[in-house]
Amino acid sequence: MKLTIIGCAGSFPGPEAACSAYLVEAEGFRLLVDFGTGSLGALQRYGVDMHSLNGIVLSHLHADHIFDACSYVVARRYAPQAPFPALPLYGPAGTAERLAAAYDPSEGSLDDVYQFHTLTPGTFRIGPLQVTTERMNHPVETYGFRIEHNGRVLAYSADTAACDALVRLAHRADLFLCEASYLDSTDNPSGLHLTGKEAGEHATKAGVRRLTLTHLVQAWGSETQTLAEARSTFAGPIEIARPGAVFEV
Repeated sequence: MKLTIIGCAGSFPGPEAACSAYLVEAEGFRLLVDFGTGSLGALQRYGVDMHSLNGIVLSHLHADHIFDACSYVVARRYAPQAPFPALPLYGPAGTAERLAAAYDPSEGSLDDVYQFHTLTPGTFRIGPLQVTTERMNHPVETYGFRIEHNGRVLAYSADTAACDALVRLAHRADLFLCEASYLDSTDNPSGLHLTGKEAGEHATKAGVRRLTLTHLVQAWGSETQTLAEARSTFAGPIEIARPGAVFEV
């Protein structure tokens, strides 16, 4: 699999990074994992034909993970080469209604653009990829993803606080893309996000090969401190996700 970081900023776009969006490719199949604010522009900036997506999975319905799925409606519905077949889109219960309301309540459903599927804990196939989902520890219904292809594993935490489900999902993953929104030295709200230290702890418990930290809130975080915290609890290779970075999984 090939992973391209399209957007990785936490909670709102940063000066150089769109919000969460990650492109996973295998055998010519392109799956977009989350579609956060600003990521449609970034997708084009990194040379991806925006009409070449084969599917989308949305981890949860917070704005920073879904809003460009609304912008994408215009790109698919009104492009000169439209209409396109409805694109498979997987998300939590209520995804179809939430996207339609955010796009324009007066225009009704988006069923001409998306073929909606409701996520539940379990495993499904999309193209050549096997996707396993688990509920994460976040205030709204949120799913982390374990994506497998030809014996290789990419795990994605989505947004979550500490939980055993994340360790199961990331078990012996080749690459663990894990959020690290908070600094361990600050007084953080409970049940929302991980610190770099906690991301490292989960990576160690899961026995992953490589840890990539994402969803840092650039406006008040510290990449240097987050990385140091993660290194204090995980001995393997670690890096911070960067827009446009490409990983072979």
